[in-house]
Amino acid sequence: MIEPSSIAPGGLTLEAPAVRIQNLNYFFGQGDLRKQVLFDINLVLPRGQIVIMTGPSGSGKTTLLTLIGALRTVQNGSLEVLGQEIVGLSKSQLVEVRRNIGFIFQAHNLFDSLTASQNVEMAIELTHDWKEKRQRAVDVLSQVGLGDRVDYKPKALSGGQKQRVAIARALVNQPPLILADEPTAALDKKSGRDVVTLMQKLAKEEDRTILMVTHDNRILDVADRIITLVDGRLESDDNLDQFVVSHDPKALDRRMFII
Repeated sequence: MIEPSSIAPGGLTLEAPAVRIQNLNYFFGQGDLRKQVLFDINLVLPRGQIVIMTGPSGSGKTTLLTLIGALRTVQNGSLEVLGQEIVGLSKSQLVEVRRNIGFIFQAHNLFDSLTASQNVEMAIELTHDWKEKRQRAVDVLSQVGLGDRVDYKPKALSGGQKQRVAIARALVNQPPLILADEPTAALDKKSGRDVVTLMQKLAKEEDRTILMVTHDNRILDVADRIITLVDGRLESDDNLDQFVVSHDPKALDRRMFII
């Protein structure tokens, strides 16, 4: 297990909560077309937690995820990532913030001309750490069940296998914060369970914080907290038992969490 440092690359502080959001609002468009999509979001994500964000499509989940990932500019409110306020940072400073975050998105965004291992190795190169990059890539690909596919190019992989390469790429640098948008959407039941079990292990053993957007009710049981976003507002923040009790019992049956 990697011993966590108190300072991440770029000078970010790991002692603070992974994410602290205060009075965050966000708008799309300008003038008469301006539309508010996030309303007064207040949220703290301590280190070492797995937090699942759920809610109807169009409720602002991905927008919030990309704001936390420094992929959008915060317009109003406060947003701290790993102890650093990102409001007002320059583009180069935001790049340093992103170096400490592992991103898993629905689109695989793999390079077709590169093998699975080379796609993962590219993430290692971004940190300027070239030492044993091939072995590190092979190790993490093996962890997500692709040990026998490390030299395959994306065209020779299934959709689920491509997604696992993208997940391996996000995990290989052992980022203190992992942001995942529907990471199991393209995976079958066993592969999805393997991936979230690995994430759960990272969170508990290596103090990683994972924020995951999902509609996959089969994986809710790995979460320490389940956040519900509805129409751009934080509607609830529960543990699993509270979530099951407070939602429609016809839509939520505890047996659906057993895989």
